[in-house]
Amino acid sequence: MTKNKAIMIGAGLANMAAAVYLIQEGHWNGDQITFYSLDDHGSNDGAPTDETTDEYWNKEHPMANTKGYVARGGRMLNYRTYVDLMDLLDRIPSATEEGMTAAEDTRDFDAKHRTFDKARLLQGGKGIINGGHLGLNNKDRMLLSRLVLMPDSQEEKLDNITIADYFKSSQHIFTTNFWYMWETTFAFRTKSSVQELRRYMHQMIYEFTQIEHLVGVNRTRYNQYESIMLPLINYLKEQGCQIILNRRVTDWHFKETAMQDEITVTGLEMENTLTGETESVTVDDATAVFFTNGSITDSATMGDYNTPAAENMDYGAAAGLWKKATAHFYNLGNPDKFFADRDASEWVSFTLTTKNHLLLNEITRITTQVPGNALNSFISTTPITPLGHKDVNMSIVVHHQPHFTTQKPNETVIWGYFLYPRRRGEFVNKQYIKMTGKEMLTELIGQLAKVDPGPVNINHYTKEIFDSVINNIPVYMPYASALFNNRAKADRPEVIPTHSTNLAFTGEFVEQPYQMVFTEQSAVRSGEIAAFHFAGVPMDKLVKNPRFDKDPKVLARATKKMFM
Repeated sequence: MTKNKAIMIGAGLANMAAAVYLIQEGHWNGDQITFYSLDDHGSNDGAPTDETTDEYWNKEHPMANTKGYVARGGRMLNYRTYVDLMDLLDRIPSATEEGMTAAEDTRDFDAKHRTFDKARLLQGGKGIINGGHLGLNNKDRMLLSRLVLMPDSQEEKLDNITIADYFKSSQHIFTTNFWYMWETTFAFRTKSSVQELRRYMHQMIYEFTQIEHLVGVNRTRYNQYESIMLPLINYLKEQGCQIILNRRVTDWHFKETAMQDEITVTGLEMENTLTGETESVTVDDATAVFFTNGSITDSATMGDYNTPAAENMDYGAAAGLWKKATAHFYNLGNPDKFFADRDASEWVSFTLTTKNHLLLNEITRITTQVPGNALNSFISTTPITPLGHKDVNMSIVVHHQPHFTTQKPNETVIWGYFLYPRRRGEFVNKQYIKMTGKEMLTELIGQLAKVDPGPVNINHYTKEIFDSVINNIPVYMPYASALFNNRAKADRPEVIPTHSTNLAFTGEFVEQPYQMVFTEQSAVRSGEIAAFHFAGVPMDKLVKNPRFDKDPKVLARATKKMFM
């Protein structure tokens, strides 16, 4: 059913992509599209800290130190797989590079700064680990091969099965370099869905052969807000779209119908988070509603150098609204699968800003690689998992500098994360979730000191490093890995649910054939599908997605790699 107006609930990548396709492929005017959102950062964020302190999730948790920069997270790109994202970025101008599209900007930067990670894994007493030796045994290989060879038509056999359940007959895999790299590259846990792991093994199978160096990773010139989101925001505003922030949509009005699966939105209730006032919006017959039904950065809170990030128990704005929709209709999935098990989904990250390059240079020396190539993961020297296995303590990403356009030449920004925030530090005897930014830096220096080849250990410069700190922002994200939570295929709604007349679901918590989540690719494609549906654009015009899992040469190389 075609429409000529749109309301976007959420101003993240998926809905902004939908708006671009409505304008360029559906030939809509921008002033026909209105966004309502808490903020416009989405999950592809990054900002000076003082610009984020008054955002919705931080209001109850004031910060004493608002200097420096913060990025709650960042996601790696891959041109070969992220074809819909690159199509989108080719349609809009760069926000920083005159005369280039956002895609040309990224390709230009990436061509001049190719990724080659020399120190993907590090461990005390060993230094840099040879990640090219995956360490798999024959049982591991057999189980992985079954995932790779399983056709799409049989995927539901993996409903409600965790990765730990699937590999219960070969827990050895969780002690291998393959697992250490896979869990930290993509943020899987043993409690995550093996159904989603299968999709990654299918769509990223060619990365299997080069995972120790991440040579297939492409990066944006600056943080993903300035290189991806800001170009979209600028373009959509120039087209006349309204982006109304500080709005939390709290409830739905649906048309009363005889059949309980016929979905027609007739109105929305929302809170103005600045004034506390309630506002109502009518949805007429000509309007489509695009709803991003979950956000991995909802309920995230920030601390600072001397304060840990508070734990916010809010269920999440987007997920809460999704849950209200499921109370009306029975074919819209199950948000509790993703947002009611924080033990499976929570992270803590940190963004460290320093006023000189001392720490940056020390990391470069220890890892033997220049900034911009690194995802360095530190493996414990003793067992730390409930299964009694060694595992990764923490990971850091050392960005090419500057990572923000407003960074001073002498400033450094480094990002890191703890995939299991309830574990305890080795150098600070606290759970990571309870650490201040200063304590997280102490933990980082300790991990670096364990793998430092010398001759002068980084510990020698501890005082100078601490003196160089502008700020270190811990961020607690209860739902950072929620999209990987164990699930059945029916637990996510389709982009266009059956019998929906005007409601589409977008983002990472929707069910799309073949697509893997936690990628800009799947977010963009969901918006593209929804836009084509309501603008009457034939679906055969969707960007064609490659199927590397069906390429015999790729499969042969992956099989060979399994034996290394």
